[in-house]
Amino acid sequence: MLRYVFQIAAWLLLIAILAATIVPIGMRPHSGLGPEPERVAAFLVLGLLFGLAYDRNWVLALSLVIVAGVGIEALQMLSPSRHPTLEDAVIKALAGSVGVSAGCIIAKKGWLGR
Repeated sequence: MLRYVFQIAAWLLLIAILAATIVPIGMRPHSGLGPEPERVAAFLVLGLLFGLAYDRNWVLALSLVIVAGVGIEALQMLSPSRHPTLEDAVIKALAGSVGVSAGCIIAKKGWLGR
């Protein structure tokens, strides 16, 4: 049951990140931390959720998060107010990868009582 909750949360967060990324820059939510910490935090949590949700298939989870990071950055080319960069795509992919690793470790160690 807990795995199912993580799956739903992971996909909902991915949709939210996608929506926040492709809207015009003025409509993007801001935490006040700046774009770099927001980007890292979003993909770290996304990776963590995918790692917890799909720890039995960590290659799938890792692939999804990396493709999401690169793909979402590429989608910014559709919005004239956004400015996609390779550096941002790499940061998203790396933060997501760290999150997936952490999620898989947490799940494998049974720290959530599964």
